[in-house]
Amino acid sequence: MLVAAIFLHAVALGAHAAEREIPPAFGPYVNLTEQDFTGSKSFSAKDRIVGTYFFYWYDIQTQEHIIDHDGTDALTTHPPTFEDFSYKSVRWHKLQLADMEAAGIDVALMVFWGAPSEQDHKAGLHWSYAGLPPLVQAREELFMEGKQPPRIGLFYDTSTLQHNRWGYHADLTTDYGKRWFYATVRDFFSCVPPTHWAMMDGKPIVLLYASAFAKKWDQGFIDFTKSEFPKQFGGRVPWIAPQDSWGVKGDNTCAWGGALAFRNPGIAEIGPGYDHSAVPGRTPLVRDREGGKFYEESWLKFLRRPSNFVMIETWNEFHEGTDIAESREYGRQYIELTRKYSDLFKRGWKPPWPKGSFHDAKQISAVASDAKAGKGLTLVTVEDGQTVLRGVQGRQGWFGVPFKSGHGLYLYFAVDDSFKSEGTMNATVELEYFDAAPGRLSVEFDGSDPSAPFAGAYSPSENIPLAGDKRWKSASFKLDDARFLNSQNGGADFRVVAQAAEFGLGSVRLNRR
Repeated sequence: MLVAAIFLHAVALGAHAAEREIPPAFGPYVNLTEQDFTGSKSFSAKDRIVGTYFFYWYDIQTQEHIIDHDGTDALTTHPPTFEDFSYKSVRWHKLQLADMEAAGIDVALMVFWGAPSEQDHKAGLHWSYAGLPPLVQAREELFMEGKQPPRIGLFYDTSTLQHNRWGYHADLTTDYGKRWFYATVRDFFSCVPPTHWAMMDGKPIVLLYASAFAKKWDQGFIDFTKSEFPKQFGGRVPWIAPQDSWGVKGDNTCAWGGALAFRNPGIAEIGPGYDHSAVPGRTPLVRDREGGKFYEESWLKFLRRPSNFVMIETWNEFHEGTDIAESREYGRQYIELTRKYSDLFKRGWKPPWPKGSFHDAKQISAVASDAKAGKGLTLVTVEDGQTVLRGVQGRQGWFGVPFKSGHGLYLYFAVDDSFKSEGTMNATVELEYFDAAPGRLSVEFDGSDPSAPFAGAYSPSENIPLAGDKRWKSASFKLDDARFLNSQNGGADFRVVAQAAEFGLGSVRLNRR
C-alpha cells in the first residue's frame, strides 16, 4: 500500500462530488494530431523492457513527504543528500533519470495523484502536476546531451479513487466514475510531450494500482478510457495493465508487492526488500534485504523463465524502504545490481536451475501439524488467504478465514524452486481435508491456460463436491502444464479453493507425473 494514503484526508467541499464538473485537461499537450508524434519512439511487445516506479512527491523546502505530521522522520531510508531534494527541481529530476539510465532502466512510471479534484488551484498546485514540467525539462536536457534516459509512463495511483479533495468515492460503473477515471489518465499525458512517452506498439503505457479503493467497477471503465483517449491524443489507444486485483481485461497484468516476494502475473515484479518502520499507524513489516541477496535471488527467479516486461519496486519509495536509487544507507549498490541483471535479461541469459534439496524429489509436501518442517511446500499468508490452525477429531488443520462474502476460502502454497523444472510440468496435488460444510473443492494453479485469469496464473483444476459431513477425507487433482512462476497472490504457485462456509486442510502433497 502506498504511504500517501495515510496522509491524504478526503474533505467534502460543499456539493457532492458527483455534481461537480470535471475540469478540462490540465496540460497543454492535448487535441494532438499524428504530426505531434514526429520523433516519438515505441517499444514493441517483443522487446525486453525494464521499468521502475518513480515517486517524485518529495520537497525539502516544505518538508513534504520528508517529515511526518508529528515532526518525526518520515523516511526509513534516505537520499544521499537533501540538497535540492524536490519535485520542483530540474537538477534533481535530471540526476534521477541519469541514474536510472545507468541502472539499465527503460521506462520510468510516474506515481501520479492527479485526480480531477486536485486541479483546485485555490488549494495550491498539487505536486502531481507541479513535478511534471521540471521532469520533462530534465529529460529534454539529457536527450540534448546525447543521453538515453528512460521514457515516461503512468502509474495510476488508484488511492485517489477514494482519497481526494472532493471526498468522492469513485463508482467506476457509472458514467461519472468512468469520466473521473479517464480524466486522470488524460491529465497526466496532457502534461508530457508525446516525444517523451513510454509506448508499447505505439500505445502509451499505463499501469494501475489496487482495485480496493474503487467503490465499484467492471470492464466498462477500461473500455471507456480506451475509446475516449484517442479522441484527444492523435488516435492513440492507451496500453493499460491493471493490477491483478482488478479482474478485468487489459493489455497485460501487473502486480504489487515485489519488494516482499517476486511475482510475475505477466509483468514481473522485483524489489530489494521492505521496511516501513518510519510510517506511523502500521503494524511493523520488514523484508530484510540480506545485503542484496534477496534482490539478486528475485532476479534469478525471473531470469530462469522471464516475461518481456519487468518492473522494479521501487526507484525511490524511501518511506517503505523499497528504493534502489542511491541512498545514504546503501550507496549505489542497487543501481549497480540492477544494471548487472538488466544487461543479463536483455542478452537472454538464463541462470542454471537451482540444485536444492528437492531437485530430484518426486514429491514435496506441507503438513499442518508440522508446518515448520520445510518439506518443499510453504503455506503463503496473504489478504485473501488467511488461516487459523486448530485441532478437530484428533488432527491439526489449517482452516480458511473468509475474506469477502461469497468469495470462498483460499489456502495458498509456494513450491520450492529446486522442485520446479525449466519448462512446464505435469503434477498432481493430493489433499487431506476436513469436509466441514457443503460446497465445492478445487485447485487453481499457475498454469498455461491463456483463457484463465491473469494469463493463466489461476488455471483451474476439475472440482469435486463437499458434503459437509464433518469427516476427514482425501482427494487428488491433476495440474497439467503447470509453470509455477510465483504468479499468484503473495508469490504463491497454487491455491486450494473451497467454495464453502468452512473448510480445513490437514496436508498437501505435490507429485511429479
